[in-house]
Amino acid sequence: MALNSTIYKIELQISDMDRHYYASHALTLARHPSETGERLMVRLLAFALYAEDRLEFGKGISDEDEPALWRKAYTDEIELWIEVGQPDETRIRKACGRSRQVVVISYGGHAAQIWWNKVGASLDRHRNLTVLDIPAATVAELVALLQRGMRLQCLIQDGQLQVMNDADAVAVDPVRRMAAAEAAI
Repeated sequence: MALNSTIYKIELQISDMDRHYYASHALTLARHPSETGERLMVRLLAFALYAEDRLEFGKGISDEDEPALWRKAYTDEIELWIEVGQPDETRIRKACGRSRQVVVISYGGHAAQIWWNKVGASLDRHRNLTVLDIPAATVAELVALLQRGMRLQCLIQDGQLQVMNDADAVAVDPVRRMAAAEAAI
């Protein structure tokens, strides 16, 4: 018997001082049975960092041809491709060839460092690639906010984030491992 995805309803208010983007989003996220709470919250964090009207969640884990998130132009050209976790080098190369901008948001503490040591040098040639890392302790704090129904506020200023619910706040300071020529968060 196949397991079903778990549905999360999220009301996310974003105040991004860096990009002058202020909006509320009513999101429905499906958590694949094999997806961890950590990955789900990092996907949500990625949405907050790059939010705009055309940013969409991809099929991610269940479809290898789609990223965790992406933004397409009205002509169906892929403008932004966002991967979450530690994708293999081939997948990143493919994404860099298909999209104007690619962002990888890694997490997982020591495992993320091992991944970066393995692929970092070979990714240096991709001028449209940004790689960010979210520290393991921060991801654990984000997972503590996880509920099936959430109301979150996200304040972004100077590349740092504050993710808040009614009771708690989590400070997120992504580590920039690699920056694309034109990328900014």
